[in-house]
Amino acid sequence: MNKTLQTFAVGFASVCLLSNLALNNAIAADDELVVFDWAGYEEPNFHQDYVTKHGDSPTFSFFGDEEEAFQKLRAGFKADVAHPCAQSIPKWRDADLLQPWDTSRIPAFATLVAGMENIPGLSGADGQYMIPLDWGNTALTYRTDKVNAADVRSLQAFINPKFQGQTSIGDNVDDAYALAFLATGVLDWTTATDAQFETASEWLRKAHENVRAYWSDPAALAQLMASGEVNVAWAWNETATRLSDEGHPVIMARDTDEGISTWVCGYVLLKGGEGNEAKAYDFMNAFLSDDTAEHLVYDWGYGHSNQAALDKLDQEVLASMGYTNLDSFKDKTFWQSPVSSGLRERMIAEFEKIKAGF
Repeated sequence: MNKTLQTFAVGFASVCLLSNLALNNAIAADDELVVFDWAGYEEPNFHQDYVTKHGDSPTFSFFGDEEEAFQKLRAGFKADVAHPCAQSIPKWRDADLLQPWDTSRIPAFATLVAGMENIPGLSGADGQYMIPLDWGNTALTYRTDKVNAADVRSLQAFINPKFQGQTSIGDNVDDAYALAFLATGVLDWTTATDAQFETASEWLRKAHENVRAYWSDPAALAQLMASGEVNVAWAWNETATRLSDEGHPVIMARDTDEGISTWVCGYVLLKGGEGNEAKAYDFMNAFLSDDTAEHLVYDWGYGHSNQAALDKLDQEVLASMGYTNLDSFKDKTFWQSPVSSGLRERMIAEFEKIKAGF
């Protein structure tokens, strides 16, 4: 191995090790509440009111994607609160993992962004299963000093031989197939035919040939882009926001020919949790606070679900990010809505084969 390759191998191994440690190990704090979450959301700025009231953060355990979280919970992992996205809620409900929230104990539920609580699948006859909290995009993100803007006008950049070994896609079946369907002309996966699914899968297989790494932790992706090892990524708002703030020439391309993907995520109350239920509500209310909204929007580049909190932020900043109206935010994008269990299982199985090189 030459020195350059050896240096990359050591550096990349370190990134992967740090990422795996973050994703697989719990951060222990208040043991009366266990939160099963995406890496990064353990930051106290997301739940400062909880820390103020109870003296510490909850205990956090992490997952890389929602299918991993689902399987771990099905296998008996115990947590009190989890953070899936809208497209997963029907599957989690059908598996009897969820219990509805008592929205009377969540004051900000009355001031959610209009229409957000009514997203299909989030509620049922017995109540609200997910409280929407954060919303954003997955889009082509690139280094402006290493990539010509003309080469990333289209999502076909991910299969362009020019970028072989320079791209990264999330190790997340929802984001991966949102990219593949978008790139092959499908804007709604709930109506995708078998032929369209096969076409999307074949496109993703071609994209795999350019992938340097599949990311599961945005912090690991940020390191890869900051170092110049990855120059084109299918990434969340957070990546461009944080890297740009740190002085790296990284932007999110919201105007690619095929478009971008959108999602809404939130917290669910898990059945069988062994923690303090009152603390689960304290945690939820802390996330819905004005301070959390400010941190989520300004520092991470995501939207917040509490309209009353958004109204107190800089409206020009919100407009530039598209967070002034949920309907317009979803318009002309690939909306990650719930899919049938059959299609989802096919996506999961095929994505695993693609990542393995088959």
